[in-house]
Amino acid sequence: MSDQKVAYITGGTKGIGFGIAKILLKNGISVAFSGRKRDDVEKAEEELRQYSEHVLGVVSDVRSLESEEEAVQYTIAKFGRLDFVIANAGLGIFKPVDELTAEEWNVMIETNLTGAFYTLKASVEELKKTEGYYITVSSLAGANFFEKGTGYNASKFGVVGFTQAAMIDLRKYNIKSTVIMPGSVATNFNGNVPSEKDSWKIQPEDMGNLVLDILKMNPRVLPSKIEFRATKPA
Repeated sequence: MSDQKVAYITGGTKGIGFGIAKILLKNGISVAFSGRKRDDVEKAEEELRQYSEHVLGVVSDVRSLESEEEAVQYTIAKFGRLDFVIANAGLGIFKPVDELTAEEWNVMIETNLTGAFYTLKASVEELKKTEGYYITVSSLAGANFFEKGTGYNASKFGVVGFTQAAMIDLRKYNIKSTVIMPGSVATNFNGNVPSEKDSWKIQPEDMGNLVLDILKMNPRVLPSKIEFRATKPA
């Protein structure tokens, strides 16, 4: 087994996931990342190779346990180990509850919440071997409800509760778990096109630096839940 640490990041083709991958690669951590669309995965992998050759893009849909199990298998086949798992994949559909469809509700719950479970389920035995780290990306919407947010709030509140409970289950194996709850991030989320107008927001690289700081903390301490927001909201 190589001594170089290895991370697996879901939803890593753009936005927060890409920003985390970039920072980890620049700091000597091997990275496998996933996305649902092969073209997006291949494009992101090519872009990330400018930071390190130790990168692997895999096609996976977090709504499928089998797909996540395959992604973890590819990671182990490539790098020989798995130390850090960042469950980042997510989406949001914002409508009043009386207009939100069952299909829209289900895709948010299945991606944002069930996906976090499937990613952990697929990787937990490898994390036991390395006494690794499991991180989820929730949102400030996981603590603050708002109009047109029923499905998104439900999924992100769920991610917070899931990660906190998983932390208690897993710490006996020396696996650490943290949920990060960012506020506004300069990404393509919900149809946004990042530009200068987003300069006040958290940047994807800021999320990457936060994850790196968490991973570098002394093993005796555990920041189990982190709210992360822009200093001066626009």
